[in-house]
Amino acid sequence: MNNNIKKQNWQLENRVYQGKVRQILPLKSQFKLVLNDGKVLVASRVIIATNYGNPQLPEWVYKIKSLYPTETLCPSIKINLPTISSLQNERILIIGGGLTSGHLAIGAIKRGAKVVLMARREFQEKLFDADAGWLGPKYLKGFNAEPDWYKRWEMIQQARNGGSLTPKMMTKLRQLAHEGKIELWENCQIKEARWQDEQWQVICNTGIKDKCDRIWLATGTKFNVAEHPLLSDILAADPIEIVAGLPVLDQYLRLGKREFFLMGSLAALQVGPVARNISGGRKASELIVAGLTKYRKI
Repeated sequence: MNNNIKKQNWQLENRVYQGKVRQILPLKSQFKLVLNDGKVLVASRVIIATNYGNPQLPEWVYKIKSLYPTETLCPSIKINLPTISSLQNERILIIGGGLTSGHLAIGAIKRGAKVVLMARREFQEKLFDADAGWLGPKYLKGFNAEPDWYKRWEMIQQARNGGSLTPKMMTKLRQLAHEGKIELWENCQIKEARWQDEQWQVICNTGIKDKCDRIWLATGTKFNVAEHPLLSDILAADPIEIVAGLPVLDQYLRLGKREFFLMGSLAALQVGPVARNISGGRKASELIVAGLTKYRKI
């Protein structure tokens, strides 16, 4: 089924608007959305469905003293592989043990690079970031019964426990390693890095010294609702409790008292460790629809 048929089934042909929201301003009972092109939309209800966050960088990055070309040291969020035509004969060090690092590695190899994939522990092979028990009541029952938001945050951290790779991705990486196109460095972290002679000189905690042309950081994201560029005016008008960067929403994922809803990573305190995944999106959608239906009747 193509996208046009899907749109017709759900009567979305005239409901999809292409644009980028630059600012959201709360009105008395509505919201004004300012777009990048200057156009303004007014809505009675708004749902933010993004996993926006700031890159989480290793400590050694902040200790680099030498000047270097910015494109040679990038967080994954700033790497757009389709715009890179060739990395022929370049040696690229990718740091991170999650699915993003695997995709970056394969993309770099396809463009002619020799890749080193480094993880601070052994590569974790999982179908899901969190245990499958978090997809249903097995673990969520206890999570939902926990009244302490800080304990919920701790449960989320323990459940996700860093990045992981799917079995399919791990098999592909092992195949590439066998072909000599990638090196897999486990239980390894950079202790020091400096830009010298047009290359990165790195020293690892294992004693390994290496040189590379680029370093890509797939080291995760920090989520902080107070730093979300679209939420500053909303939070100023309707302050809420924030726990370790995550907002405390109501049972329908509503932020404060307005008809403003969040899903994705910022809804984790209510949805659980899988909030940013497809299953979390499904659960969040059910909660929000219930909220929309409830408040429409009032």
